[in-house]
Amino acid sequence: MGFIRLILLLWLALALNTLALSATHFEDNMAQRALACTACHGAQGQAGPDGYYPRLAGKPAGYLYNQLIHIRSGRRHYPLMQGLLDTLDDDYLHALAGYFSALALPYPPPAKSTATPRELERGRQLVLQGDKAQGVPACTQCHGLQLTGVNPATPGLLGLPADYLVAQLGGWQTGQRHAAEPDCMAQVAKRLSPGDASAIARWLAAQAVPAHAQAADRRPPAPPATPEMRCGSDTAADAPTPATLRPQDADPLAARGAYLARLGNCALCHTQRGGMAYAGGRAIDTPFGAVFSTNITPDPVQGIGKWTADDFWRALHLGLSKDGHALYPAFPYTSYTHLTRGDADALFAFLKTVPPAAQHNTSHALRWPFNTALALRGWRALFFKPADSAAPTAPAHVVPADSADWQRGRYLVRGPGHCLECHGARNALGALSGAPEAPGTGGSVLSDGQWFAPSFSEPGGASVADWTLADITTLLQTGSSRQAQASGPMAEVVLHGTQYLNDADARAMAVYLKALPQRVAVANATGGRASSTVLAQGARLYTTQCADCHGEQGQGRAGAYPALAGNRTVLQVPPNNLINSVLAGGFAPATKGQPHPFGMPPFALRLSDAELAAVLSHIRSSWGNQAPALSEFDINKFRRTRAP
Repeated sequence: MGFIRLILLLWLALALNTLALSATHFEDNMAQRALACTACHGAQGQAGPDGYYPRLAGKPAGYLYNQLIHIRSGRRHYPLMQGLLDTLDDDYLHALAGYFSALALPYPPPAKSTATPRELERGRQLVLQGDKAQGVPACTQCHGLQLTGVNPATPGLLGLPADYLVAQLGGWQTGQRHAAEPDCMAQVAKRLSPGDASAIARWLAAQAVPAHAQAADRRPPAPPATPEMRCGSDTAADAPTPATLRPQDADPLAARGAYLARLGNCALCHTQRGGMAYAGGRAIDTPFGAVFSTNITPDPVQGIGKWTADDFWRALHLGLSKDGHALYPAFPYTSYTHLTRGDADALFAFLKTVPPAAQHNTSHALRWPFNTALALRGWRALFFKPADSAAPTAPAHVVPADSADWQRGRYLVRGPGHCLECHGARNALGALSGAPEAPGTGGSVLSDGQWFAPSFSEPGGASVADWTLADITTLLQTGSSRQAQASGPMAEVVLHGTQYLNDADARAMAVYLKALPQRVAVANATGGRASSTVLAQGARLYTTQCADCHGEQGQGRAGAYPALAGNRTVLQVPPNNLINSVLAGGFAPATKGQPHPFGMPPFALRLSDAELAAVLSHIRSSWGNQAPALSEFDINKFRRTRAP
């Protein structure tokens, strides 16, 4: 008995120790938030084991911040990273850069080089002396005599694998990487032959990092007869500061228009990635081809500088351009037709205050017959009717005290917010079907073919009928509530749009959305359960990959990681949003109410299709969840669009 008692005590002590470790694993700090980064970049940003993901720890904060900005804007091309950063604002990027920069971690010894002595000598010459005949300065001229970087924004070159260095030089040479002008690194890289680029990378990778590897405070002086290199990225390292008085602030009408433009997220569609605001050129994919947003800056030739307020009203209300030709409904005049003339005038007053851009408009790339005027004319005859000005009466179940809020919320949802353009059901020709207050209104797969916008009228979709008004407004203004967290395109809607709602308008939208009639709840399908072998594999993967953040029982962590038990995205049919969220990872939107949200790494790089199908099938059938299993094919058809 004494032996059994001892065994039980030892087992209890081990169990309590395990629970204590589990309880302390999560900390509400920047290191926890940065797990979405270090999953690829190595523990604490020391660098990934495969040599493809660079070291972040100890790099100058200005350099790290610049790279995050360049990736988000498209100057540096890496789609998975872009997706992670799209929902983060400049302040959060600055905070992440500061966190990694402050980490003083030891460097590993350099890997044994396979380069020839001749190649290493050529690399040494280029790095330390340059090549005057080719116009290539020494790397030390910009990156410091120790090659450990120069504050505020020039990185160190040591401690990086040769493959990574070669890839980055190739990126500069081919235009996959850009920096702010003058882009001196692009100029230098394009003067290097492939052999010289390889020699530089191999020599740098073979060097040990000095004991004191901090970035220098200033560059060394340029050698005689060598021009000083000026790089635009050197001076773009400061965090953005709040703007002073903007042009629209002096005009109440324009200020009102700026508010409406934010609510409608106009800049997101009318701004090409990395381009001037409202200058157009962004491709909007549709099932019928690509439509490119137009320049709506006050440029007199390419933009709307010669438009009148009447012209602008006609575009919003009737879907007609200044010259009278019909606009494609990818520009959502099917919703903007509900705007009042006063709000249209306010939007126009605001757009006259933005900087003019002479960027040319891009021709649409629609397939025949959808690119013909006849087809558009027929579509408009069938599916578009300008709104009348009659205000509807609130339904009987809305209490009289909320009637005015219901009317205001209906206007904001249907008009400036154009929420039904995503959350409404569409027919085979892309037209919205069903009335917005009818139970038959449904969601739809977005035009990118990836994300699904669920219906406001379905309990398992985007319905908020059983939420409190406070929870609805919290989701709109911060991106997270007790029941849900915005992700994918909705996270961008919150980041650029709804977080700026004033409290009265946020409540009005909540009143309207909460009052929408609901479909009869239909239980999720329970067929197609995975095999016990697959579910066992999924359970093991969940323990190693997911449980630290989402909890052993899928309970999540309040304010950080959403619960998976009973989660609508987990149970949803179709499973688009679940698969995309796990493949691409991502952060909740960085908002005023939630400035430093938590994130999830992209599992597209960590798990195979079979592994992802197993772990997601386990999640969809555990803790009371009952949803069909997922297959490798389900994962693969979305993975193809998520390749790095």
